Amino acid sequence: MEQLLDEKVSRIIGKYTTGNNGPLLFVTGGIHGNEPSGVKALQKVFRELEKTKPDIKGTLIGVAGNKEALNQNRRYVDEDLNRTWTKDNIADGGRETHETKEMFEIMDILKEYPEEDFTKRYFLDCHTTSSASLPYVSVQVVNDNDEWAHKFPTYIIRGFSDIITGDIDHYLSRIGMTGFVFEAGQHTDKTSQENHEGVIWLALKEACDLDLEKISTYPECVNRFAEKNAPDQKTFEIIHRHGLRENDVFEMQPGYENFQKIEKGELLAKQNGKEIRSEWNARIFMPLYQTQGNDGFFVVEEV
Repeated sequence: MEQLLDEKVSRIIGKYTTGNNGPLLFVTGGIHGNEPSGVKALQKVFRELEKTKPDIKGTLIGVAGNKEALNQNRRYVDEDLNRTWTKDNIADGGRETHETKEMFEIMDILKEYPEEDFTKRYFLDCHTTSSASLPYVSVQVVNDNDEWAHKFPTYIIRGFSDIITGDIDHYLSRIGMTGFVFEAGQHTDKTSQENHEGVIWLALKEACDLDLEKISTYPECVNRFAEKNAPDQKTFEIIHRHGLRENDVFEMQPGYENFQKIEKGELLAKQNGKEIRSEWNARIFMPLYQTQGNDGFFVVEEV
């Protein structure tokens, strides 16, 4: 896979405020090191903000996730950073793995922007997928996350964080922040960065009252996502996760894309030489086409 980033990634991608009281918008990119699209989009957004200097309420901060893995173009170094944010790990305070060290560094940055300093705290966690995918929001239905997610014009998946614990959005929701994960498309698809950029601009509009017409790249910077790439808004819920153990040999059948319809009895994958067939008339979600990861696939239904 092509390396899309400069040789070294800084933890703080950028910070922007015009000194007005308001919310915090905390945007993370590259929690998985083989997903640099969100980092690149944030770099582009901050360049434009510094160029045009529009007025906003509150503060935007952009943070790189797994710095070392980003610099190596690997998903992770020792373990998946998007599975480390458990209550036990945080209470333990241990930094035995590379990813737990990075987790605590990110938490330390967030502590510099405490709840009492802002009218509200929002988060946006930028990801991409290993297989081809339409852009979508993944939201945990706690706080006012779901209401917030429905302000964005694309597919919405409920329940991922209810199945997978230890992800950063689960932690950020747990400490009272409002937000979601945005999956912009396949890792190396050029539209993924367009979609990340578009959703960041829309989040600035919705959270920080940014007048998008003040941006020199508007409307293209938003419309490439909202009108060209995004599907009409639909809401889905996860009904099944096919998990993998460490030594499993797993291979998806070729050609599956996110949200593709599947039927009962359809051959989906092979695991340790055995066929895995669909038990549902539904849609497949996040089929695994990479060597790292412990989620084979999910099954979702439209609400």
